[in-house]
Amino acid sequence: MTLDMRMRNNMFRRLPVEQATGRLYGGRHRLRVVYRTRDLVVLGLGVMIGSGIFKIAGEQASSTAGPGVLVSFLIAGGVCVLAALAFAELSSIIPVAGSAYSFSYVAFGEVWAWVVGWALIMELLLAASVLARVWSLYATQALHDFGVPIPGWLGELIGQQKGPDLFALGILLLVVLMLASGSRLSLKSLWFMVMAKVIVIGLVIATALKFFHPGNLTPFLPPSRPAPEGGKTVLDAVLGAFGGGTPHVFGTWGMLAAAPAIAFAYIGFDLIATASEETDDAPRKVPRGILTALVTAIVLYVAVAFALVGMMGMDGIAKLNSDKLLLAAAFDSVGAGAMGKIVDVGAMLALTTVILVLMISLTRVVFSISRDGLLPRPLAAMSRYKVPSRATLIAGGAAVVMSQTIDVLTLEQLVVIGSLFAFLFVAAAVLALRRSQPHLHRPFRMPAAPLVVLVTIVAVGWLMLNLNVRTWGYFAVWMAVGLVLYLLYGRRKSQMKLLLDAPPERPAAARLAPAPPPGMAPPPGMAPPPGARDPFAAPGPYGTGPWQAEWRAGPPESPYPTGRYSTGRQPGGQFARDPRPGEPHPPAPDDPYALDPGVPDPYSSGGHPAGGRDSGGHRGGPYGPPRGPGQGGEHHEPPHGGRHRR
Repeated sequence: MTLDMRMRNNMFRRLPVEQATGRLYGGRHRLRVVYRTRDLVVLGLGVMIGSGIFKIAGEQASSTAGPGVLVSFLIAGGVCVLAALAFAELSSIIPVAGSAYSFSYVAFGEVWAWVVGWALIMELLLAASVLARVWSLYATQALHDFGVPIPGWLGELIGQQKGPDLFALGILLLVVLMLASGSRLSLKSLWFMVMAKVIVIGLVIATALKFFHPGNLTPFLPPSRPAPEGGKTVLDAVLGAFGGGTPHVFGTWGMLAAAPAIAFAYIGFDLIATASEETDDAPRKVPRGILTALVTAIVLYVAVAFALVGMMGMDGIAKLNSDKLLLAAAFDSVGAGAMGKIVDVGAMLALTTVILVLMISLTRVVFSISRDGLLPRPLAAMSRYKVPSRATLIAGGAAVVMSQTIDVLTLEQLVVIGSLFAFLFVAAAVLALRRSQPHLHRPFRMPAAPLVVLVTIVAVGWLMLNLNVRTWGYFAVWMAVGLVLYLLYGRRKSQMKLLLDAPPERPAAARLAPAPPPGMAPPPGMAPPPGARDPFAAPGPYGTGPWQAEWRAGPPESPYPTGRYSTGRQPGGQFARDPRPGEPHPPAPDDPYALDPGVPDPYSSGGHPAGGRDSGGHRGGPYGPPRGPGQGGEHHEPPHGGRHRR
């Protein structure tokens, strides 16, 4: 078997960086550029600051860590910062919508990319379904707190733990329709809601500090005690098998044990990377957005935890009304009930932004995987709004069905294991690419990479071991289903396989005519031979005529010429000369990149004006709009790329 055949049939075939980013075939990005650095920060805060900021500190303080939960927040934040550094470096190298999926495709190969992408789909799909249910619970509670009467028939269809729920259905449909009709509206809405919930958080901190008592922070590490019976983690099972011990809460061990649950609140910074194709100057702005958003979220979480624990203490938190949002119940207990209603509104806004960003990220991951052929390629089609509407509708429909039919609130930890699984691959990909492709330009570099990467892998692995054994079992089943789908469909339909199976391309340019005799202008549309000195531009015996400046060098970033006569691109980086005054325009030469007459372009999605540009500055490609007759035709190129830039 030849090397080419082995590569075509190899599940570990790697995606070249140039092809992943579109540099090999002239641009792969089709999504509209809408994000700037501050938009990315808002995107990150939109998903990281959810309802957890109003409850997770109190829950962990009263049940696991005591006042030491403040250190737990810093430990979890530190682990996430390490993972964020890995995401930042790879986003600067491979700024594409697939995020961890695309990073793994380049670093490890196709089957590992599919495994990571399948885990991301599970994480994002389940997270959107879970939070839609939680949104319904909080919305129903807010109606009760504000004294809004709820008819009996409606009360059985809202705020339900499982089964049909109108509020969960409504919020998902609203978000999906907003995204399917264009992202600018969703971005403006996201800005408004994130700013509103940050204001609410500021009010929460300021009000809680009025009731702050330093004595509530002591003892900082309460005496350790055996943990109550409940879901056993993998780490508990391992320690019990080898040491015969039992899990404990509070004390030093409890402070460490609270970190994995808190890390769930920070998860979401990685989703910023899925917006890379929609970000201007993504290699620099995406790393900046990831780190800024994460550090901001850590500061806000620690501030809320400090204010809440200082206001109530761990014993006071344990006595609060469990039927209400924990922070709202805390304000009720100190006589600040009005603040509790503001918290209800803040929680609903926070959850709305989380669902919005989760759906944005889910559609981008599905779009990227479909573009590579591992999912059906029609899902990568773009609508007239220049967004992947098919992927949005399919992903949104799946989230709606899941939220209405499955008891998703019992599967919350699957969201965490999916994220941490991707974190492991991203951290390892930093080392893999440093070793295999050290020449790549890295606008952002992870400091002390070998050591920091190893620490990241150990820390993320430790967080994963603190998840329930049942969660690991469900995750194994999901991944097994994913591998079956890949073997039955993705392996055969992969665009990498089609690219390797494709016949050799036609020559990149037509044969060049001989150079004109000295002193004569070249025929219209003809470029000088590659490497030949241009006698009409350089000073010399032939460089004094009226046409000495008509051969102009093309832009340094592109080797392809443009010009009035250059419908087809030819090597040499030169522009064709302008015609002499009064000289008729000769017909355009044949475009060597045009498809044969009558052969449709199977990779174009249509729907755009012929020859138009998208807002990202790229012509349509195999994923973009076709051009009409007489506009240069379609470029014949491998099925995985885009057209050359004009």
